[in-house]
Amino acid sequence: MENSDKPKRKPRLIQWRWVLTITALSFLISVSMSYLSNEALAQVNNIIAFIILLLFISLGILFDVIGVAATTATEKEFHSMASRRVPGAREAVWLSRNAEKVSSICNDVVGDIAGIISGATGAVIITRITAGLPPLGVLVVSMAMTGLISALTIGGKAIGKGLGIRFSVRIIHAAGRVLAFLPLDLNSKK
Repeated sequence: MENSDKPKRKPRLIQWRWVLTITALSFLISVSMSYLSNEALAQVNNIIAFIILLLFISLGILFDVIGVAATTATEKEFHSMASRRVPGAREAVWLSRNAEKVSSICNDVVGDIAGIISGATGAVIITRITAGLPPLGVLVVSMAMTGLISALTIGGKAIGKGLGIRFSVRIIHAAGRVLAFLPLDLNSKK
């Protein structure tokens, strides 16, 4: 009866602590990835630079798949595995339980940063390839590279979303296994 006398709290519309945390995390990841990309690109030829570009596109697609799978899988699918102490199952429960945040980190933070870095990497490759070309050549190469980056990213994510939905349990369990090897305390806050 005591609880009925207390006014009910409305859930917060915006979780400011989470917003500040994710903003700072985005900044750190973006700066780190940009630095690594710039350092790598400065020391390699165009073929290796293109491979680096494909790696950034693939990274964005991979994390998009994980983000979609996290929102699709439910934690109940991992409870029996966790009770049998299957490696990664406890982490998979955490990923499913925190699907909103996992999706935000995977899709928005890592995915968007990978897209931005892909564009910047493409710009470096365009600059290298078009050195000495007439303006029309620069325009053609620039449009082709931009189109290629967009097509690979969007097409890859379209395929990945289907895989993330269809194989969500396997994907989240695999992500849980990776997290099991990292020195993280996922159960410190629920």
